[in-house]
Formats: sequence, C-alpha cells, structure tokens
Amino acid sequence: MKRKLLSIVMASAMTLSLVACNSGAADTAKEAASETVEEATEAVSETVEEATEAVEEATEEVTEEATASGDLIKVGIINNDPNESGYRTANDADLKATFTEENGYDASFAYSLKNDEQIAAAQTFIQDEVDYLLLSAADTAGWDSVLQDAQDAGIKVILFDRTIDADESLYEASIVSDMAKEGQTAVDWLAGQNLDTVNVIHLQGVMGSAAQQGRSGALDEKVAAEDNWNIVVQQTAEWNAEKAQQIVQSVIDSGKEFNVIYAENDDMAKGAVAALDAAGISHGVGKDVIVMGFDCNKWALEELLNQNWNYDGQCNPFQSSYIDEIIKTLESGGSISEKTIIMDEKGFDAETITQEDVDKYGI
Repeated sequence: MKRKLLSIVMASAMTLSLVACNSGAADTAKEAASETVEEATEAVSETVEEATEAVEEATEEVTEEATASGDLIKVGIINNDPNESGYRTANDADLKATFTEENGYDASFAYSLKNDEQIAAAQTFIQDEVDYLLLSAADTAGWDSVLQDAQDAGIKVILFDRTIDADESLYEASIVSDMAKEGQTAVDWLAGQNLDTVNVIHLQGVMGSAAQQGRSGALDEKVAAEDNWNIVVQQTAEWNAEKAQQIVQSVIDSGKEFNVIYAENDDMAKGAVAALDAAGISHGVGKDVIVMGFDCNKWALEELLNQNWNYDGQCNPFQSSYIDEIIKTLESGGSISEKTIIMDEKGFDAETITQEDVDKYGI
C-alpha cells in the first residue's frame, strides 16, 4: 500500500513539472492532477476500511476468548418464587433477560419464600465463590451474618426489590420500591373517598417482607388514628388468590359488615373479588365494596379501566438494568454515589385511568 501511495505522489510531481515547462499543456495537467487526487483518496479510504475491520475482528476475538476462558462475571441471584405473583414473574423474567452469557454473566438462580432457605442459598453461592450476590429477601431480618461472610469472601452484595434490616456497609447498593410510600399513597387515596365508615378486610402478604410491612404499616396507622376506620379482619393470604378467596368467604359467612378490600397484591384482590362474585356482592366504582390491589398487572389495570376495581398501586419489577449498570461501574473501578435507589411508582384510580396507562404500566 505504501508503494502504491508513493507511485501516486511521484506521478503528481511529474504532472506538475510538465505544467511548469509547457503552459500549453495546462488542461491536460489539471485533468491528470484531478485523477491523481481521486486515486489517492480511494487508497486512503481503503486503508481506513481495512484498519476498521481489523479492529472489529480483534474485538470479537477478545470477547470470544474471554467467554471461552470462563472470564464471565459470576452472579448468584436469590429471589422469591416466580409463581408468587404476576409482579414476581415479570421480575424474574427481567433478571433472566439481562444476566446472560451474551451480556458477560454466568448467573445462577435460587428461589424461596422462606428466609432460612434463602440464607442457605446465599451460603451456597458464597462457597461457589460468586463475584456478586443479588438478593430480594423474603424477610427483612436475619441477614447480617451471611452478608458479613460474603463481604469477608470479597463478594459484593446488591439488594433489589426489597430492603433488609442490616448495616449499609454490608451491601453495595439497594434498588428498591418505597413500600411505605406505596402504602401511604393507597391509604391517602382511600381517605379521599370520604366514606362515613371504613370497614376493611385487610389481606396481607407474606409476613415480615418489606412489601407487607410497608403496605400494612400505613393502614395500621390510619386505623389507629381514626375512629371511623375499622379492621374487620387482618390476615395473611401469602400473596395467594385462593387463600384470599377463602378469607373473604369466611368473613361473608360470618355476616360481618365491610365496604373495603385492601389487598397487598393483585392476586389476593382477584381472589377476594371471586368471593364477592360468588356471594352476589357488587364491587367497583359506585358499588358496595371498594377493591384495592398492588403491583399493576395488566389484567388488574383492565379491571380498573372497566371500573370493577377502584385502585391499584404500582410496584415496578424492572430492576435488572439498574443492577447491570452498578456492576459495570464497580467492575470498571468506579464507585456508587447513591446507596439506595428508589424506583419511581404511581397509584391508579379507576375513575381516571386510561387505556394508555394500561398499555404503558401494565406488567
């Protein structure tokens, strides 16, 4: 290639010398010079293209060699059962779509709704020498010891979806929903309905989880503060529709009066509505019973749109992109400026929700 360029330059010099010796050959010289410039430009372009292709090939080779040598970021992901709810199914699918070999990860998953089983899974991941431990805790308590073991082993911990009662020094970051705010937003909405008497069937999630504590806490405080707010029954259905249906059916059979279903997730609200329907009790906008849920499953938001339910609180399940960015920052030697990252979330009212909301926020 260098010889070709040298030949072009020499030809240009000869052309210019002819112009200087013979003014009558000016047109010929100009034409020759123009052709020479075009040839030089083409030659340079070919060189740049060849160099670009070489860089791309080298990059691909490095990536393939890294993957082949097992130079992937090893992560152990501890989550709640994907069948727990529509929210959890979406959350698990989001994580599995991000933490793949194609994205540079060697990911292993463990699932349980029980804290002791999750802690046992964490200990196994520590023994497997993962680089990162990603955790959505079934219960907020009991994590200090195993997280200290992870830190001692040089394993970085990132919390997602749920908070825990542990020292912040034991984890790198926490990407979570503000469960207390979710509960407060829902309770404020219910207070805004201006009911003369609020008689609530309160269907709780798995006891001790951050979601249960946050969503229960706001309602408990309101009931304690207001004489016309009453809890008819307060019982865990463990996020399960069938258990929720049984609880509500039991209340109906007892003859106790109620006008609000406060279910801490959509599946339990669905189960409660099944019991109401079986008993011929109307529900929704302008009806006998107000129905409230959380998570914003698409089918649940459609119930709001059809005014069969009254309220649904959003719980954003898509945390994997935040986690991926944090890991890449740490791997590049950077630091995390915010220890806790709060997901942006909304509450939806059946009287104002739109089809656009359903399409955009439904999971």
